[in-house]
Amino acid sequence: MSASFLKVHGLSKAFGRVRAVDGVSFEVDRGEALGIIGPNGSGKSTLINLLTGFVKPDAGTVELAGRDITGIAAHRAVALGIARSFQLARPFYRLPVYKNVVVALASPRSHRQLGSSLGDRDEAAMHLLEEVGFERDSAIPTKNAGELPHGYLKRLELARCLALAPELLVLDELFSGMSLSEIASVLPLLERIRAAGTTLLMVEHRLRELFRVVDRALVLHFGRKIAEGPPRQVIADPAVGEAYLGAQVNA
Repeated sequence: MSASFLKVHGLSKAFGRVRAVDGVSFEVDRGEALGIIGPNGSGKSTLINLLTGFVKPDAGTVELAGRDITGIAAHRAVALGIARSFQLARPFYRLPVYKNVVVALASPRSHRQLGSSLGDRDEAAMHLLEEVGFERDSAIPTKNAGELPHGYLKRLELARCLALAPELLVLDELFSGMSLSEIASVLPLLERIRAAGTTLLMVEHRLRELFRVVDRALVLHFGRKIAEGPPRQVIADPAVGEAYLGAQVNA
């Protein structure tokens, strides 16, 4: 059996007296999809900030494809094939929507991975926007990003991630604020991303939709991992039910 693509061991981070992430360990195989769930304040976003270079850990290690990337800077994480979205979208609000994607396509990572196959960047950006559900023939791709409604902003985040040709795609509450029809349009794209061999980490509160995508789920509570395994097994764990107080697990 091949070695795991992502290995996390004993990862910890404290902010003052609050241990946001407390000795978390897990592994993810290449092409696998792992959901990271837990109640509000359980440490989910801090964990992915540690993995993607936005926060440095106090202890523990992170390996990607056999390479130690513990505490790596965010721009170096991107160069190694890690792309992430944010819970609150962070576009260039005064740039047209498609130009936001062009910025990502102009990155060294995209140039190395896509090279001459990229072609015209404006056209490539429009293609990626179509992939995530934008209408090419509408005026929306040429509007400034600051004019987009929330659901479109989330899809723009996804398009910018895909422009980086990631090997590890980390999505922080992609479904938050999306309508059911918007989520339904994104689910087939996530399946295609996986089929292409991209590894997925998804932090999400919308469990029904998440469990249609992921192979396994990891549950955090007060910064600690309290369960990990197939979604049905995890949801049946009494510790998970107690952590959620029956609010989401039984929804």
